[in-house]
Amino acid sequence: MKKIAMLAAGMLLGMNVYGAALDTVPVASAEVENAVKSTDDSIFKVARMRPERMLEEYRLMKYDTINIMAIGFPNGIGINDVTVGVDGMARLPYTGNIKLVGLTLDEARDLIHTRLSEYFKLPELNVYMKSYGPRKVYVMGNVNAPGIKEMNVDSMNVYAAVASAGGVDNKGRSKHIQLIRQIDGVLYYREINLDAFVKKHDMSQNIALEDGDIVYVPDSGKVVFSEDIAPYINIYATYRALTRD
Repeated sequence: MKKIAMLAAGMLLGMNVYGAALDTVPVASAEVENAVKSTDDSIFKVARMRPERMLEEYRLMKYDTINIMAIGFPNGIGINDVTVGVDGMARLPYTGNIKLVGLTLDEARDLIHTRLSEYFKLPELNVYMKSYGPRKVYVMGNVNAPGIKEMNVDSMNVYAAVASAGGVDNKGRSKHIQLIRQIDGVLYYREINLDAFVKKHDMSQNIALEDGDIVYVPDSGKVVFSEDIAPYINIYATYRALTRD
């Protein structure tokens, strides 16, 4: 396992620290003792069909771009192509930085309207999506093409992530896939039976992903978190820290 983890680290980090020895790379530590198994839908939710049509539920993420239309201003108010930065902030004229990450479009509209109303008399604003930012998921373990996978908003689910990695290899256990997510310093994980999703159409086994999730395909039904998963968490944490992404 350690050799595999080091090889994976070399592949993932090579382009960022070319020419440097791996033992000189600062490795972010995964606090395995804070890992919590999640069995309900409070953390991991079932992927829905056509998420792009559910804008009332969609929450803005980094690198998303929105446009703002003011009712009664046919030529606009000069605010278009507003992109949410890596820090979750968007910079608008007059108002400066506004934190938009995590807000629905309606919530973003209300906040922007409130801030701009200090400078304009605006009867109403509309906020709509122009483009979705890329999401990155780490797919590792027994898949044919492991690594960082950039995915669009319409394919953020476990099945699509595994497919983007070339599918499960001949040693992988698709009934015991581990999904890991970090929230406020706590690692939550859940076992996914992707075999049941594919063969029995059990929709509950295809979980929606978030940017930064880790999907791990083991070669055994018995997964030891500290030995099988923690090394990959460390590698991915290091990658994210180095790329600030």
